[in-house]
Amino acid sequence: MTKKTTPDEVATAYDVWSDVYDTQRNATRDLDAIILQAQAPSLFRGDVLELGCGTGKNTEWLAPRARSLLALDGSEKMLKRARERPGVQQVRFVQHDLREPWPTGDASHDTATCNLVLEHIEDLSFIFSEARRVLRPGGAFFICELHPFRQLQGKQAHFVNPESGTVQTVRSHLHDVSDYLNAALDAGLVLARAQDCRDDETERMSVPRLIALLWRKP
Repeated sequence: MTKKTTPDEVATAYDVWSDVYDTQRNATRDLDAIILQAQAPSLFRGDVLELGCGTGKNTEWLAPRARSLLALDGSEKMLKRARERPGVQQVRFVQHDLREPWPTGDASHDTATCNLVLEHIEDLSFIFSEARRVLRPGGAFFICELHPFRQLQGKQAHFVNPESGTVQTVRSHLHDVSDYLNAALDAGLVLARAQDCRDDETERMSVPRLIALLWRKP
């Protein structure tokens, strides 16, 4: 596994971002929620693992639909926000670095979902191998991430620091589409669906904002 950079660099940035994450304008965040909620309802009815739950923007929607929900995030302050959302009392929230073995057993989940997280993780192979480990046979791994084409345009996670008023970026790594496909293939997952996601008002020739991919464990 790739050696970490500074241990809590991304988590520290999200700690700062947590105070304004849900209130500052963020088209990427909003489109991600739309894409997740447009997936087949059966995808989230079982035991679900949410990777990088943040302030719980998707957790609140997943909680009443899942039989059980384990939500992981590396930022203590983002998790604090997530725990305050309505309807999440039965969710198990755990602060955890996703680059370390995930705190759940083998074949313990029907679905794992990962939204706007992987641009911050350099070693995709570990993520996909862990996803295969924790999924039951036939289980699904769904990701929705910043599109590589937008990354090539210089886009990355950023926010206006509420204390300094300056734009702060969060450390990111460029992943080509092939990086996602090969990491999943190496882990033994089978691609079930792929989607390039554009804003509603943009033209067909515009660069997609997000990429959504769904795999199954044989």
